[in-house]
Amino acid sequence: MTIKVGDKLPQGVFTVMTDNGPAPMSTDDLFNGKKVVLFAVPGAFTPGCSMSHLPSYLDLSDEIYAQKVDTIACMSVNDTFVMHAWGVDKAVGDKILMLADGNGDYTKSIGLDNDNSNFGMGIRCKRFAMIADDGVITDLMIEEPGKIEASKADSVLSKL
Repeated sequence: MTIKVGDKLPQGVFTVMTDNGPAPMSTDDLFNGKKVVLFAVPGAFTPGCSMSHLPSYLDLSDEIYAQKVDTIACMSVNDTFVMHAWGVDKAVGDKILMLADGNGDYTKSIGLDNDNSNFGMGIRCKRFAMIADDGVITDLMIEEPGKIEASKADSVLSKL
C-alpha cells in the first residue's frame, strides 16, 4: 500500500557514508522530532536526477532550511558508495543527506517502488518528495512517469 498524507512513516534503515565508511541510519534517527524534506530519485547519476532534480534542492537549500527544516535528504535505490560519489560529484556537502536504500526495502515498505526493468535498472523508487514532521507525512508529491515538476525543490518550498 502506498503511503499518504497523514501517515506515520514505517520503521526502516538506510545506509549513509561516514568518515569511517558506510553506516546504518534508522528512520528514527532521520525523522524523530525533526521536520524533514525527503526527495527520492530513480537513480543517481541519471540525466534528469543529476541535471534537474538534485540541483534544484542544492540551489534552494538555504531557503528550505530557513523554513525551519532540519534535514533535506535524497534517497535512491543505489548503494551507499554510489550515493556518496554522486553527492561528492554534485558538491552537496552537508546541505543534503544522501540516503542509500540499496535493496529497495524502504522504498517497497512505503509503496513507492517501480519496476524499471525495461530500462535495465530493475526495481527502483518512483520520483517523489515529501515533507515529514516528526515522522508524519504532511505533504507528498509523487511524480507522473517521465516528469520532474511536483517533486522539485521550488514545489516543496511553496508548501513549507
